[in-house]
Amino acid sequence: MTQHGCFHWNELMTRDTEKMKTFYADTVGWTFDSMDMGEGRTYWIAKVGDTPVAGLFPMAGPDFDGVEEHWMPYLAVDGVDALLENAKGKGAEVLRAPFDVPGIGRIAVLREPGGAMIGWMTPADPA
Repeated sequence: MTQHGCFHWNELMTRDTEKMKTFYADTVGWTFDSMDMGEGRTYWIAKVGDTPVAGLFPMAGPDFDGVEEHWMPYLAVDGVDALLENAKGKGAEVLRAPFDVPGIGRIAVLREPGGAMIGWMTPADPA
């Protein structure tokens, strides 16, 4: 498990996952496994060999109108819910309240006081 306060995951938020899969396969040699997100959407896990290294998230729907494609980093934190309360008191804005992803962990998205977006996640215990 990634240590508290260290970067744990990176996710490319993109409108064209096929284009980006081809780009990263051709440039850095990534391979991809699919993960069903429901509602006809697929999340792609980028791998180097057997090691997951990043995700490709399909940006679709009105929530992403006007949002440019970007990389989204996630920090591993111990107890995301409690830490968000402290972060709000220090000037952060919670953009997406904590939610669970089965087998992955508990995730929240915030805008830190300088304006940058970042994800915080409490990774699930390994099986």
